[in-house]
Amino acid sequence: MSDPLIPHWREVRPGTGDVVAPDERLPWPQTTIMGVQHVIAMFGSTILAPILMGFDPNVAVLMSGVGTLLFFLLTGGRVPSYLGSSFAFIGVVIAATGYGGSGANANMAVALGGIIACGLVYTLIGLIVQAVGTGWIERFMPPVVTGAIVAVIGLNLASVPVKNMAANNFESWMQAMTFVCVSLVAVLTRGMVQRLLILVGLIAASIVYAVLTNGMGLGKPVDLSGVAAAAWVGLPHFVAPSFTAQATVMIVPVVIILVVENLGHIKAVTAMTGQNLDRYMGRAFIGDGLATMVSGSAGGTGVTTYAENIGVMAATRIYSTAVFMMAGVIALLLGFSPKFGALIQAIPLPIMGGVSIVVFGLIAIAGAKIWVENRVDFSQNKNLLVAAITLIIGTGDFTLKFGDFALGGIGTSTFCAILLYQLLDRRG
Repeated sequence: MSDPLIPHWREVRPGTGDVVAPDERLPWPQTTIMGVQHVIAMFGSTILAPILMGFDPNVAVLMSGVGTLLFFLLTGGRVPSYLGSSFAFIGVVIAATGYGGSGANANMAVALGGIIACGLVYTLIGLIVQAVGTGWIERFMPPVVTGAIVAVIGLNLASVPVKNMAANNFESWMQAMTFVCVSLVAVLTRGMVQRLLILVGLIAASIVYAVLTNGMGLGKPVDLSGVAAAAWVGLPHFVAPSFTAQATVMIVPVVIILVVENLGHIKAVTAMTGQNLDRYMGRAFIGDGLATMVSGSAGGTGVTTYAENIGVMAATRIYSTAVFMMAGVIALLLGFSPKFGALIQAIPLPIMGGVSIVVFGLIAIAGAKIWVENRVDFSQNKNLLVAAITLIIGTGDFTLKFGDFALGGIGTSTFCAILLYQLLDRRG
């Protein structure tokens, strides 16, 4: 890691459509505005993930800023990336804690221990990659395996919003209204609004819900009293971790998804910028792993590189790492606003349920997208059986017990995909 911690950016004043490279920057006022845009882009997903797990969204936003700055330092400011809450942790955290989908997660501490353990394994993988490269990862986890594991994370979560986040028929209709709102935003809008489809759809659905409940008395009204009472500035609710073997074994396999996400992120940025960033791969893994450990130690979610921010870079053609440094600082400051956290907590549960249906479905489709983009050949029996068995045992929550320890559906399907592929591949 011989590069300086902070690069010397060359200031440029590009014309419309010109590219700003990672080692260049706009004047600082414009750089700051671009940082705000990246914070907005990550906002919807980064606050949604902690809510679905019963974590404090203020801590998650704060830790996303801390993590982004830590990643920036570990990569020497060479890799443009924002770290936000990883959706890959949602299923395993819910399974490990028995979270019911509403309010604070009473068993959050054991999940935090598992998140820290996952970050530690991720960091160790980064050290290995820094020494020997990424070829061994690509051999150990081919696309048929990673696609199946990603898909299972979404499918395993399907029952959470459907069974636990709507108490009556009215609330079920509100869930349906919510995913229709998100879908309309995705299809009918353009530009930044479309990139914020989850957040904009959630806001639109919340307004409709408030009209029907607060205005027409059809259901449980929206309660904003907590928002009015909350301070503008204050410390978020930090939680200390605790470590159990069961939660650790359930959560650590998420490292596979984090590796795949980060690997794909750097490959995508390399393709967009024309600058080969492969030599920073190990450092990026280490930065993401350490950021996940720091986040978990304070009560935050595990973090990962964000596709939303790749979308912003692709749209603006501005890849300056100075933008992400500013975005990290902005998110860090925003995490210290209890009023912001209270506003997030006031979102009605059925609305969150409708958004969850969309998000969990998108996770499942992301797994299928890995198969399609890598042209996985399902005429080969090894690929067909690995995918088929993994999907069913993960969706059905197939559980194996070892004495008092139980390994749930996401854990069993993850290990099944990896080990079964190696077994079948060895036999030709």
